[in-house]
Amino acid sequence: MNVMQVKVILSGGPADLATMQLSVPEDALGQTLKVRHGAGYEHFLHHGEYRAENGYQAAVFCWTGRTKIAE
Repeated sequence: MNVMQVKVILSGGPADLATMQLSVPEDALGQTLKVRHGAGYEHFLHHGEYRAENGYQAAVFCWTGRTKIAE
């Protein structure tokens, strides 16, 4: 079975994450995307927005907050 990958644009959060090239499985669009950054995770959610970028449609994930990695 082939899992469809969807390209992702990150909106908000740390500026250096905006340039990351990410994709997620299509069924992950309704889930929180957690991106490791420094000593924590940046959390992003997809609210249904898509944006054309470099000739493809990408799902826009908006920043919702940060959690620290448990020690």
